[in-house]
Amino acid sequence: MVITFIIDSYDESSNGIATSTKRFAKKLVEMGHSIQVVASSVSANGDIKGYNLGVSKVPILYQVSKSQGFVFAKCNKKEIKEAILRSDIVHHLMPFKIERYAKKICDRYHIPSSAAFHLQPENITSTIHLNKVEAVNRYIYKKFKKFYDKFDHIHCPSNMIKEQLVLNGYKSQLHVISNGVSNSFKAKHIPKKQEWQGKFVILMIARLSEEKRQDLIIEAVKQSKYEKDIQIVFAGKGPTYAQLVKLSSGLTNPVSFGFYCENELIDIINMADLYVHASDAEIEAIGCMEAFTCGVVPVISDSKLSATNQFAIDEMNLFRHGDALSLQSKIDYWFENPEQKKIRSNEYIIYAQKYSINNTAKELEKMFYDTIRDSKKSK
Repeated sequence: MVITFIIDSYDESSNGIATSTKRFAKKLVEMGHSIQVVASSVSANGDIKGYNLGVSKVPILYQVSKSQGFVFAKCNKKEIKEAILRSDIVHHLMPFKIERYAKKICDRYHIPSSAAFHLQPENITSTIHLNKVEAVNRYIYKKFKKFYDKFDHIHCPSNMIKEQLVLNGYKSQLHVISNGVSNSFKAKHIPKKQEWQGKFVILMIARLSEEKRQDLIIEAVKQSKYEKDIQIVFAGKGPTYAQLVKLSSGLTNPVSFGFYCENELIDIINMADLYVHASDAEIEAIGCMEAFTCGVVPVISDSKLSATNQFAIDEMNLFRHGDALSLQSKIDYWFENPEQKKIRSNEYIIYAQKYSINNTAKELEKMFYDTIRDSKKSK
């Protein structure tokens, strides 16, 4: 097939949606498909044809979205139409202006099209401190629904987000398919950085933003009886960086902040003793999956708006969302029980195999074939 991805931000390295799209694109090429990407910017790649639309720099909106690792693409109608007319199927990753225009072109020329639901309303409302106002979140689901109702097939990265769509009246066929983990992520022995030697390293991989709740990890470590022995590592960047630096100022070991390329991240993961995913809202959390694929035991928020807790093997891999004391007790447990942690690490390495990109790309491919088949029937 010639598969075209429509996505505003593709080259933004701190954007999880872009990361998963790149991995699917790469794997689908390996499976024999031709891939086109229509986005604000597409880095040169011999295997993928890119259509560069440019960045839409609407005042304020641009600055806010950029701080979150996202930019909106310009709606270059000529480029979008050219890409679509060369496609067997068009997959829309977001519900914004270029995707809405692309859907109109797909329908006008009878090109099969599907969509993915990657953006929780809470990801938007947390930026403006309204994430706990249910009426606002429901309003955004309703606004998005006008776009998603145009598709027969929608990719949902987790059961949690599928359930949210059903609760909010979405009627399309919803395909639960994990975003998958790159084959590059493997357990290996990597000596800790010199400054981390002798420390119990706690890692979280995520954008630094309100809903990700890195602040809880800092508060939990402050209350741990092993505080002097713990090194927190936050792999990511985002708007709450300064706030987190200030909050962590009383720690014995200053928090290590960094943004890493894939090879560097694999090494950082393999230096970690424990992975914590504290987010209140999460559609899947590729960082958590990458960590336990490498055998790092996770402790995960049990928030009902976070799908990440589906990865908990038992209650020792969960803490009460928003509760620093609950998280502190789990951190102390795994600190005190290294042999149990080693057993659980091996369990996670086996458990992670079903989330390999090799398997999830095949599921996405099947959804594309189903979409094409149903499109032909409707004609």
